[in-house]
Parts: sequence; C-alpha cells; structure tokens
Amino acid sequence: MTITIFLGALIGAMMLGVPIAFSLLLSGAALMWHLDMFDAQILAQNVIEGSNSFPLLAVPFFMLAGEIMNAGGLSKRIVNFAMTLVGHVKGGLGYVGIMAAIIMAALSGSAVADAAALAALLLPMMNRAGYDPARSAGLLSASSIIAPIIPPSIGFVVFGVAANVSVSKLFMAGIAPGIMLGAALWFTWWWLVRKEKITAPPRASKAEVLAAFKDATFALVLPVIVVVGLKFGVFTPTEAAVVAAVYALLISTLVYKELKLNQLYGLFLAAAKTTSVIMFLVAAAMVSAWMITVANLPAELVALLEPLLDNQTLLMFAIMGVVILVGTAMDMTPTILILTPVLMPIVKAAGIDPVYFGVLFMINNAIGLITPPVGTVLSTVAGVGKISMDQVTKGVWPFMIAQFALLFLMVIFPELVMVPARWFYG
Repeated sequence: MTITIFLGALIGAMMLGVPIAFSLLLSGAALMWHLDMFDAQILAQNVIEGSNSFPLLAVPFFMLAGEIMNAGGLSKRIVNFAMTLVGHVKGGLGYVGIMAAIIMAALSGSAVADAAALAALLLPMMNRAGYDPARSAGLLSASSIIAPIIPPSIGFVVFGVAANVSVSKLFMAGIAPGIMLGAALWFTWWWLVRKEKITAPPRASKAEVLAAFKDATFALVLPVIVVVGLKFGVFTPTEAAVVAAVYALLISTLVYKELKLNQLYGLFLAAAKTTSVIMFLVAAAMVSAWMITVANLPAELVALLEPLLDNQTLLMFAIMGVVILVGTAMDMTPTILILTPVLMPIVKAAGIDPVYFGVLFMINNAIGLITPPVGTVLSTVAGVGKISMDQVTKGVWPFMIAQFALLFLMVIFPELVMVPARWFYG
C-alpha cells in the first residue's frame, strides 16, 4: 500500500504535467499524510537540508566551466585538432566527433552542453560532406553522453551525495568505462560507413597537426589538471570544479581572447538557471528519500528481491532493466535522485561494490538521455542541428544498442570497471 501511494502520487502528478521537482515534493507529502505524520516544518527542513551539501557546490562551477568552454573557443579548437588527426579517413568526421566528445567530456561534465557544441560545430560539416543526416545526428547524440561518465561528471556528484559514496572514487572509476563507450561508438561507426562513398578531405600535414595541437594545448591541459589533481589528492571534486571554471575563464579571456567581458553576465546567468533546476530537484528529492526511509520501503524491496541477492549478476541485470524503463520517461538527475535511496540498500545487502554500481547506474542513466520518447540530448541535437526529432531518433538506434551491449558486458564482467578503477584511485 505504501509503495502504491508513493508511486501513484509521483506518476499521477507527472501525468498531470506537474514539474518533476514539485511531483517529488507531492509524493513525499502524500507519504507523510499516509503515515499520519504530516508536518510542514519537517517538509521545509528536508528541502533545505537536501541542498545543504558541500559536494553539491561542484554543480554550479562545472556548469559554468561548460558554458565558458563553449563560448570561449575551447570546443572549437578540440574539434579542429581531432580533424587534423582523423579527418582524412573514410567516415573521418564521425571519428572526429567521437574524439572531440571524449576530450570535451573531461571539460564540462554535461551531456547537453557537449551535444549543443558538437551539433553546432560538426553537424553542418557532416551534412555538407554527404553523410547521412540522421546517422550523423545519432552519432553526435550518442557521443555526447560520454560526458556524464568521464570526470568531471555532474551526475556522479549528484549520485555520490545521494548514495553517500566517494565522489573522487566515482570520478576515477568512470575514466575507463567512458573511453570504452567511445570505442564502442568508434567500432559501430566504422561498421556503418565502411561501404559508403564519401570523399574525405586530404590528410593534414605534420605541420598542420602540430599547429592544431599547439592551438588546442590549453584546452587539452584542463582534463589532465583535473584527473591528476584528484588522483593525488591536490583538491576535492568541489575544488576541482572551481579550478576548471577559473581555468576555462582565464584561457578564454586572456589566451584565446574569444570571450568578452560583456558576455560573462549571460554565461553566469545561463549556468545559474541550469544549476537552480538541478539543486531544486535535489532538495525536493531529499523529502521523498527521507520518507522512503521512514516508510521502510527499501526493506520491502530487499525482501521482494531476496531470491536474487545471492546472485549479483542476475540482480544487476534486474536493476539495470528497471533503470532502462525509467530512463525512457525521465531525465537523468531525477532518475538518480528517485532510484538511488531505493536501490542502494539492495546493492549493499547483495555485497555489490557501491562504486561499481554507481558507474553502471550512471552509464544506464546517461544512455537514457538518448532513449525516446524523452531523450533530452536528442532534443538538443535536433534543435541545434535544425533536424527533425524523428531523424535523430532513427539515427541513434545502432549506437544506443552498442552502448547497451557494453553496459551488459560490464554487468557480466565487473573487472572491466573495477580493475582500471583500482589503478586510478588505488
């Protein structure tokens, strides 16, 4: 009955068009009423405490770093450098998109920001070169979701706070899986374009490659600073976010000189608006999370899944299946905030490493960003690239299937995640 009331209130509110943050508040209030403990003061206290977290300070600074990166010319130089390396091979612009997405993922941590930058920079070039528009848009969409996996990742910050798991360990554990996602896209793109007859531009000379590398050096240094700083304990993830934002600002204004002072207000405002949405979601979700704990829902679910607790692989398959279903209808942040307090007790009861679970959970949520019908990243690419949503959805399927295949391989072989993770943070 308790589960029915919680889910009924949450899903019912969303079906009526109530924003997700308010739906979470309503579901929490409904549980309080059902348990005969409704108190507006407790509701308000949980909302305040939900956003009163030092690690969450990383969110606004990573959002700001992403805005500055796109406006200040860092993204453009990364794409240009990738062009000189692989632009001349068959399907070269697709490989450029994958390489650029991996590098940019280590700068912004936001799939939507990367999707907007890649679609604006590469999609017109790919269309002019004769690539299939739907397939090109699908590839860029799938490449963009590497951003929440490779550090710095806003999603890992939110999950780490909600699950009480080390954000630094999550960051380090995400590096290898993020690169594997890129490799899966690389192979899929190669398979799809191997028979196409598209004239590629001439190979860049060594001088052109060197010039593009020098031009992009300051952009390429930022991921190194973040990863090395986190690995050796120079700064926390929150401090890394500040370093990333300040570094991007200095490079954009003093070195590349493409960002003007009169643009800063707009960038700060855009980052603040996006941050406010995320933070309100986090605050509202804490009400539901607290009520879920009080109502003992995790224990009920643990009892329900008890037959699977002795088989970690089967349990992970079951959990991943649930996340896939939720991801088709809900954006990444609310999915993390709603499911984490419910799933973590089950994960701990089964003896699954929380960091390993966090990485797979985040990959699944990231793929949800390109899963119809919601697919936030699909909408972004369609809007920026001036292409229909149907075309983007059609083009993304082969790449989405490849990423899901990799996810299931990681479920079967946890070592794919944990062996490189222990090297990075061990």
